[in-house]
Amino acid sequence: MKISRLTFYTALFTTIAITGIVSGWDYIQKNISHSQLNANLVFTASIILIFVVNFFGIDFLFRYYGMKQVKMMAENLPDKILNEDSPNMGFKELTEKITGLNETNDMMKDMENYRKEYIGNVSHELKTPLFSIQGYVETLRDGGVENLNIRDKYLERIGFSVERLINIVTDLDMINRFEAGEIILNVSKFDINILIKDIIGLLEIEAEKKTARLSLVTSHPQIFVTADKQKISQVLINLISNAIYYSNRAEAQITVKTNVLKNKVYIEVHDNGMGIKPEALPRIFERFYRVETSRSRREGGSGLGLAIVKHILDAHGENITVESVFLESTKFSFMLDRAVG
Repeated sequence: MKISRLTFYTALFTTIAITGIVSGWDYIQKNISHSQLNANLVFTASIILIFVVNFFGIDFLFRYYGMKQVKMMAENLPDKILNEDSPNMGFKELTEKITGLNETNDMMKDMENYRKEYIGNVSHELKTPLFSIQGYVETLRDGGVENLNIRDKYLERIGFSVERLINIVTDLDMINRFEAGEIILNVSKFDINILIKDIIGLLEIEAEKKTARLSLVTSHPQIFVTADKQKISQVLINLISNAIYYSNRAEAQITVKTNVLKNKVYIEVHDNGMGIKPEALPRIFERFYRVETSRSRREGGSGLGLAIVKHILDAHGENITVESVFLESTKFSFMLDRAVG
């Protein structure tokens, strides 16, 4: 049977301590008269002394060998686990450091997975229009250019694919600049109702193609906000365009509402379209995430619209919320600062 050093030294220390106390007890009995000796008192004192000596002695041994074991274990671990600042590290501190290192490693793995997914998504989004352009160009080179109908149709499709590539690259650049803090907001005072009416007029033709009706419902004829007008315009265009594309029912109704709430202005984009499945709601603001993949690509979207919306509102210090009932309706809402004066 193999005996560890800690066990051996603990047993040796305990034996020596008890032997010493017993010898002291024997000496007291032989050299002190019984009249002077209170047996119960001496016995109690001896028990207490044995406990105290064993407690501190065994505690010292365990601490000493514990730190020794930690150092031996640390030799097989990264240098950052045990450094000069923690020469007397115990098992508790070692466990905390290893747990922290594991959490860091898990974070690094998540970042690596995100990087791979991001690169895969970018490649996929760019590949689709590039392959379309390649196919149209090859058809034209193989003689299709001689046929005016084919040439005009394919050149139009090439132009559409090039425009989609530009939109993807532009959106990616905007998101990266937002995350890097390189975009500065050009804050000004403007009437949010007028901006919404302009955007409704801009998207009215697209809405008519989907037999959707756009309208503005407001609590005040004029509501002035303080924000970056161009970027808030982009937010509204993205939200209303999504509502149009996913209306998916005859005579769909898309309503933009504005209301004053003390020093804030509440803005809501509501539609009675196809809605969003509950499991998809937490992910709709992710880059390239699509509620309906094939439909989004057919419409030519980059899959970055809602991610850009969230970044723009984050830059304004505001949140965007979404509520949806699948196959019934969807509502996006956010706040802006109300202009003073």
